[in-house]
Amino acid sequence: MQVQDFLARYKQGERDFAHIDLSGAILTSVNLQDLDLTGANLTGANLSWSFLSRSKLHGACLRQADLRHATLAGANLDRAILSGANLSKGDLRFAHLQEADLNWAVLEEADLSGADLQGAKLDQSNLERSKLNETQLTRAELMEANLRRASLIRANFTNANLREANLESANLRDAILIGANLTEANLTGVCLRSANLSQADLHRVVLTGADLSEAILHGADLSRANLTGAYLLKTSLKKAYLLRTNLQDVLLLRSDLSEANLRGADLRRADLSGAYLSDTTLSESDLSEAYLMESHLIRTNLERAQMTGVCIENWHIEDVDLSKVECRYVFTQFNHATKSPTQRYPVGRDLEPGELAKEYLEDSSNIEIDLTEEPNWSALIFTITKMEQESPELTLTIKSFESTTGQYLLRLASNRLLNAKIVRSRFLQLYPEMLQRILNCRPQILSLLNIVVRQENSEQTLDEPVPKKQPSRPSMDKQMQVYQEVLRQIEAILMSQAPEQFVGSVERLLDYLKRQGISTEEIQKKVIGQAIARRAKRDSAFQEHLLKWEKTASDSARMSAVGSAVRLAIALLWQQPERP
Repeated sequence: MQVQDFLARYKQGERDFAHIDLSGAILTSVNLQDLDLTGANLTGANLSWSFLSRSKLHGACLRQADLRHATLAGANLDRAILSGANLSKGDLRFAHLQEADLNWAVLEEADLSGADLQGAKLDQSNLERSKLNETQLTRAELMEANLRRASLIRANFTNANLREANLESANLRDAILIGANLTEANLTGVCLRSANLSQADLHRVVLTGADLSEAILHGADLSRANLTGAYLLKTSLKKAYLLRTNLQDVLLLRSDLSEANLRGADLRRADLSGAYLSDTTLSESDLSEAYLMESHLIRTNLERAQMTGVCIENWHIEDVDLSKVECRYVFTQFNHATKSPTQRYPVGRDLEPGELAKEYLEDSSNIEIDLTEEPNWSALIFTITKMEQESPELTLTIKSFESTTGQYLLRLASNRLLNAKIVRSRFLQLYPEMLQRILNCRPQILSLLNIVVRQENSEQTLDEPVPKKQPSRPSMDKQMQVYQEVLRQIEAILMSQAPEQFVGSVERLLDYLKRQGISTEEIQKKVIGQAIARRAKRDSAFQEHLLKWEKTASDSARMSAVGSAVRLAIALLWQQPERP
């Protein structure tokens, strides 16, 4: 049919042109709304800028047709042939394109929001910067399709084939990709926040810099995928396959990796803080310099995993075999101000094979703390309170206290599994500080509690109310009591802490004594230096650490009273007479 005859009949009100042959026709900017072109032949036709809203093009052939800027909103193009057609900047909102053939079609910047493309063929099609928000693409074929910078918010790609597709910087927020095939696809910088990729095939996919926060990837296959620098905050990866996946510098904070397989994965510098790793396989993986702060490792397989430099502050492990882990040292604390791990363990040396399992990590809900003297119970209670403040979800209770000749054992119970070594170390670090504060503020505390001290009894405790009028005891006895108590604390600190820690702690205790009018000369000259020397003779690692501190410490630390005593101890070590 000639184009003029067709237009004339349309103008007269005719709308049924099913199976009409208009191949090669020029129908630019023509208003053809509500037209029935079912099965029509429009091969190579020029329909650019035309209006075909709500038209029926079911099964029509539009191969190589020019549909640039055409309006096809709400049109029925089910099973239509549009291969090679140019639909750039076209309006196809809510159009029906089920099982349509759009292979090699140009849909650049086209708007297909809300369209139905179930089972459609879009292999090697160009959809760059197009809009497919809430579009139905279930079972659609999009092999090698170009979806770069496309908007695909809440689009449904269930069981779609996106193999080798280019989705760079595309927005797939809240999209559904259950069972989708994304093998070797390019998802660089893509937004998949809250998307559902359960059972999806992401084998060898590129996800560098992608945002998968709160996404669901249950049972997804990400083997050998590249996720360098990706964001996976609160992402669920239950039973996911991540064999030999590149996860360098990835943020996996509070992610769920239970029963996931990460064998041989590269997790260098990855942040797994608060992650859940129950029954997770991490054998042969590289976790060097990774962050496992507050992470939960339950029956996690770490056989031959590389863990040197891992930060394990407050991690929780249960039924985990660390005997086959390859690790030279770990960090037990994290400085949030500098955003860097601190407290290297062990100090001044590397871990022996199996030492991490045997001597260091002993997670339990029960913590045993050996004390060199009977504790000050007020200082002990405040120490526990401070530790609970540092970890809001932690509750510590005193389980028992035992004392034998010169030995005191305190047992604490926690409401969850903890790293007993770290808890013990933190307690011994805080307790001297709390004791000093208690001694310093004793009059104010007693006043607040309306307690009056009975001066004749040197063993009086904070909790014992007494009559007001009692004969006072000489101040010299008080000073001696304080002197001896502080001296015991100094010796305990010197025997348990590293030089960079005990210098400041002991310095504060010396300052306290000076404020009480007590001379510290004997402590500085004899006690500190001799105690350090005794420890160094027994502990070669401490001796090496001591020498290292002397070379690297700041001038203010080296020239302080304690620093001078440390240098004296080092001199004593070097001047020991040789035995015949």
